[in-house]
Amino acid sequence: MPDLPEPSARKLPKWRGFNLLEGFTIARRSKPFVEDDFRWIADWGFNFVRLPMDYRGWIVDGDWRRFDENRLAWIDLAVGYGKRHGIHVNLNFHRGPGYCVNPPKEEKDLWTDPEAQEVFCLHWATFARRYRGVPNRELSFDLVNEPANVENAGYAKVARAAVAAIRREDPDRLVISDGTMWGNRPIPELADLRIAQSTRGYAPMWMSHHRAGWVGWDESWPKPEWPQEGWDRARLMREQIEPWQKLEALGVGVHVGEWGAFNRTPHRAALAWAEDCLANWQAAGWGWAMWEFRGAFGILDSGRAGVAYEDFRGHHLDRALLDLIRRY
Repeated sequence: MPDLPEPSARKLPKWRGFNLLEGFTIARRSKPFVEDDFRWIADWGFNFVRLPMDYRGWIVDGDWRRFDENRLAWIDLAVGYGKRHGIHVNLNFHRGPGYCVNPPKEEKDLWTDPEAQEVFCLHWATFARRYRGVPNRELSFDLVNEPANVENAGYAKVARAAVAAIRREDPDRLVISDGTMWGNRPIPELADLRIAQSTRGYAPMWMSHHRAGWVGWDESWPKPEWPQEGWDRARLMREQIEPWQKLEALGVGVHVGEWGAFNRTPHRAALAWAEDCLANWQAAGWGWAMWEFRGAFGILDSGRAGVAYEDFRGHHLDRALLDLIRRY
């Protein structure tokens, strides 16, 4: 098993891997992470998983100041699986105290409410204390998924407080921040904080989220064909890469924390678009994490029409997509 690379906030390794969704929503709180996922991801040559998690899954009876040790132990197992199989584990609050990009809206607002900010910091301090001593090459923290409807300055205030809480417990922990505007906008206001940042790979949305009702898709959206007039690899480079390279020039490491195409995007178009994204990230020297491993965006059990699926240990494997991402 190859050694995991040593990361720094100024220059992240070219990690490549997947988001694993067992902790993604409270509805999944009865499902611990699956070791086979880590084993197969490593067997195929990848070395990174991002775990987007819902804090309600590890609190007791809805009390956001009380922690369920049994549920936290499931996260311990995932960190252990990563170590065992040579996979870097990135812990992310998909829903943190006071904010989630998905409904339902939190009762208190993380960007404006002092109690939500205090409890958000409490949760990250708890994780920092719990994993103190785990090397950065094995574990990193991603503060909160896709902050939206907040300006950079307002988000930066919360991020600074959370990073300070983490560093009081574990001064050297590698911390990553998603960009604002759903992960798409860099945050130069945090360039002095010694943390890395995470961007997204969903542009244009009419390609990545064709017929996805939760993003407001309707028949007015363009047909999912790639490339088409006005959109190609060069435009992706200009709009999705170059603004983040300006952030890199300030000494901030960059990683693509999520990307992928929903299963209603036709397979041929999804592959063509994915290759242009991957080629751009390779040129930039960035790693990435596909959303997801198993499911509608992933390489296993995606349910996409027009795919010659291969049987893989009881799962439907999109071999063409797997072969493509392994090349990058």
